[in-house]
Amino acid sequence: MPDIFVNYRTGDEESTATMIARELSRRFGGERIFFASNSIEPGHRFPVELVRAVEECEALLAVIGPRWAEVRGADGHPALEAAQDWTRREIQTALDRGVLVIPVLVGKATRIDRAVLPDDLRELADCQYRRFDHRNAESDLTALGDALARLLPELGVVDRDARAARERTEAKSHKESAQDVGHTRMRTRDVEQRVRGGIGNLNGDLAGTFVNEPQGPVNTGRGHQYNAPHLQGDNTGVQFTAGDNSGTVHQRFEHERRRSDDGR
Repeated sequence: MPDIFVNYRTGDEESTATMIARELSRRFGGERIFFASNSIEPGHRFPVELVRAVEECEALLAVIGPRWAEVRGADGHPALEAAQDWTRREIQTALDRGVLVIPVLVGKATRIDRAVLPDDLRELADCQYRRFDHRNAESDLTALGDALARLLPELGVVDRDARAARERTEAKSHKESAQDVGHTRMRTRDVEQRVRGGIGNLNGDLAGTFVNEPQGPVNTGRGHQYNAPHLQGDNTGVQFTAGDNSGTVHQRFEHERRRSDDGR
């Protein structure tokens, strides 16, 4: 069962209708788009196939160009006036069924004038339309497909463009995640190299005592002693101890206070 029926009038924008049907078939699958010249198999009775398709579709696109209401039939009268005109019958059937009918105004075609429509098609003038301009063919086709995918959820499920966009987004996300992991690893290695270069050989959980440039005897107590780069500040050469230091730490400062009572 087709989801979209592409309706057009011979002698008025057949090439545009073909372009629309081709693009929608690419995006949603050919089996979901009914276009008479492509969808009716050789030997099949086109009146039966046309009626069946328009009675089963979920939406009808009425492709309307500047000459749509002017094209004349074999009798010399406007084809639109003939009750058996297939373009008219297809639209009328869709309107009677209450399915989505979207006029697609091509080029210089203006909003449909109710006065030129037969009584059974007057409702067509009330349907919100979309425009198609050959100068903006790509963007207009995309916009039309996006609208159909939004209005008909079953088309959204099979939308090849939406799936491709999701795959691109996921691939970009995976790439960024991989880059983040790589940057984290590089930062970790950099920190490790800085630690090893500034402190020395650190092992395990760094248990022991951290001493900054000892200037005198240090009793660190239990654990290992680690020597680190010089700490800057007013107390140059201060010894910083860390870990489980249960012994006594003797610190030496560059600037010693002189005590006046003992003369030192």
